[in-house]
Amino acid sequence: MAGSTQTVSEYIVHHLTNLTYGKLPAGFERYDGSVVGEGGAWAWAHGGAEASAMGFSAVHIDSMIWSIGLGIVFCWLFRRVAKKAETGVPSGMVNALEMIVEFVDTTVRDSFHGHNKLVAPLALTVFVWIFLMNLMDLLPVDLVPHALMLVGVPYQKIVPSTDPNITMGMAVGVFVLVLYYSIKIKGVGFARELTMNPFNHWLFIPINLFMEVVGLLAKPFSHGLRLFGNMYAGEIIFILIAALFSAGLVWLVPAGLMQIAWAIFHILIITLQAFIFMVLTIVYLSMAHEDH
Repeated sequence: MAGSTQTVSEYIVHHLTNLTYGKLPAGFERYDGSVVGEGGAWAWAHGGAEASAMGFSAVHIDSMIWSIGLGIVFCWLFRRVAKKAETGVPSGMVNALEMIVEFVDTTVRDSFHGHNKLVAPLALTVFVWIFLMNLMDLLPVDLVPHALMLVGVPYQKIVPSTDPNITMGMAVGVFVLVLYYSIKIKGVGFARELTMNPFNHWLFIPINLFMEVVGLLAKPFSHGLRLFGNMYAGEIIFILIAALFSAGLVWLVPAGLMQIAWAIFHILIITLQAFIFMVLTIVYLSMAHEDH
């Protein structure tokens, strides 16, 4: 929580800053007054200014570790349950995961109208992986960052889906699959879709191409930024409520009740956002398989 040595603004900025590693340019003045020498220097960023100066070389280490770690947890958990599954009435974790698999399978059957063995496993992976990343938002905002500060880690964001690099990375991955299957299945027909829709006349090819390309490129942006925007807003609300605990004893009970209420409501949000991302993935791939 925000303490006597840290203003509320500093507290919020700290919790929204990623643990970043990258290359600082030559001549850049660092937080401690030192100047980066010729050729630049690879270092850990201390604050947003240094992270911004690193540019494209900056890597959000915390987002990478948490997202990959949760992906490993997903694979391990489903593999473990799959090995335990047997005929008969399932129970416990086996029953829960079978319900998830059946739910995703039903969604794919309803929304995907092509024939592709990749879509169902991809939809399951997207749904569970994003749900696990979103679920990290329910941990107390100070728990992990403050614990890691004790061992010298200055920043830590534990919700990967609040990082646009993660959400846009997944959206671009889906977009690459959409382009691949559009070209593979439609062939020349894909070029015709881009040039002869909505006006089916060669004079309108430049206009059609502009409109279709803009609409095509809008898909990954809306896909990734929708997830990021909702989760980022939810994280900010958690941080603002946590900051109230430093406002005095009179705010302890109201802040505690608000945290509980928002956490309960947020369970719906984290599930819904994972579901929406999965459905859009299925729909985009289904459109790529439709050869008119």
